[in-house]
Amino acid sequence: MFKLSKSFISYCILMVINLGPLFSQSKSFAFEDVNIIPMNREVVLYNQRVIITNGKISKIEPVSVKITKNVDSVINAKGKYLIPGLAEMHYHLENNIQNEFKLLIANGVTAARNMAEYEGQDQIKIREEANTNKMLAPYYVTSGPYLKAENLQTVDDVIDVVENHKKRGYDFLKIADNLPKEIYLKLLEETTKYGIPVIGHGQRKLPLGYSLKMKSIAHIEEFMNIFSSEEKEDVKYLKEAAIKMKKSGVYVSPTLGIFEMIGRYADDDKFEILKKNDEIKYLPKKYAAYCMSDSIHYRTNSWFTAPESLIRLQNELEWQQRFTKILNNEKVPLLAGSDTYGLFLPGFSLHRELELIQESGLTPFETLKTATVNPAKYLERPLSGIIAEGKLADLVLLSKNPLEDIQNTKTIEGVMLKGKWLDRKALDLMLKEVEYTSKY
Repeated sequence: MFKLSKSFISYCILMVINLGPLFSQSKSFAFEDVNIIPMNREVVLYNQRVIITNGKISKIEPVSVKITKNVDSVINAKGKYLIPGLAEMHYHLENNIQNEFKLLIANGVTAARNMAEYEGQDQIKIREEANTNKMLAPYYVTSGPYLKAENLQTVDDVIDVVENHKKRGYDFLKIADNLPKEIYLKLLEETTKYGIPVIGHGQRKLPLGYSLKMKSIAHIEEFMNIFSSEEKEDVKYLKEAAIKMKKSGVYVSPTLGIFEMIGRYADDDKFEILKKNDEIKYLPKKYAAYCMSDSIHYRTNSWFTAPESLIRLQNELEWQQRFTKILNNEKVPLLAGSDTYGLFLPGFSLHRELELIQESGLTPFETLKTATVNPAKYLERPLSGIIAEGKLADLVLLSKNPLEDIQNTKTIEGVMLKGKWLDRKALDLMLKEVEYTSKY
């Protein structure tokens, strides 16, 4: 007699479940007896009730007050902590979009900024489907293709590229680090006409002031190349540079985690540990096999793998963390972004990024701002980023207090996305589906 495998049965169950949305279909909710971390100030509001109606926070009150509004669903949140949804500000689509969105959401990510449209992708279509709820997705914005000097060789190239960005409707224009000065300035001129923010890599061959004309800089690593060797070790100079950056209004994404990953790939012992990471089961089988092979760039190039290179990489990561602390001290707005690639999986990677930002010397509250308050301001989403009446119901329920340790952002009990509730069981089902479909 033919016998079905347990994995196949589980998958069929998942498919039946997914014939309908995983969301709770209630229109109103009450988080009962919850501890709120509102993020508009460093405080915990204990024993509160948060009422959600039609996708927004309609009421916040002490749980001791008799509830007067009728709600469809009550969420017992006693002893738990409610934070704003997290934003992943440096996302790259590498594989199946539905699966990657599920990984983001299961990790509390309710907003994402895509940082490049790769060949064969239609990021405008993805954005439209994500933001009109045609697929399970966080709020989504996107840049156009990653533009290098070879893509922008003449003034006419610049004009054509910017006009195409306007026509397509990209939210941002992303550039590499090596544009000639004349081309770079012309690009800023043309994008200003259409109100298209320029983002991406700092201009390594130009003085700092040129990079500060961008809306955001994607890697704190860029400053290791913009600054001279002497400037990098001069704390007074670095503080002065941070003050200039604050005055310019530029945002910076440290992206410490992806830099740390270079050393983990390159070092034999760390690479063996990395390959045993349980999260790899969520990657497509062939993609994971390539990323765990010795043929990847970070395994074949002595610039990364030589003993002295491993020491250099560690020293460079430590410098980046020191400069992250200096930027934060001078109130330069930081954006949490993990530059998802390879074995640095969407969703999970953001939590490691937050850990590294905290390890740079920021408090847990300051660290959490990089994934909540700051992205909301950057994306000009005034209804997002904090917990208050009238704000969007993009929320994460945690079992532990992240203001004690940012690692507690991983203790996710449930996610409210666009006013719809996904409890832990629903999140686990999503992860199981990703795991299963990634095997084939």
